[in-house]
Amino acid sequence: MCLGIPGRITTIFEEEGIRMGKVDFGGVLRRVCLAYLPDVQEGDYTIVHAGFAISRVDEAEAQRTLALVEEMETSTIPEDS
Repeated sequence: MCLGIPGRITTIFEEEGIRMGKVDFGGVLRRVCLAYLPDVQEGDYTIVHAGFAISRVDEAEAQRTLALVEEMETSTIPEDS
């Protein structure tokens, strides 16, 4: 199973000939490889897995996914009886 997290591309740049970007994950900025998505632009939302942007998503879908992740973080796990 893989886990991809949505983030918003804030900056696009090249690094040693590779298309890269800074992606905002709820206030946390990370360097991400954008080579697989040559058409994404600053402001677009993308799903990132292991440092690579693997698909573009619309803002509404990204927000729904982030809300679910936040809900999972705050839910309690019942102890085994």
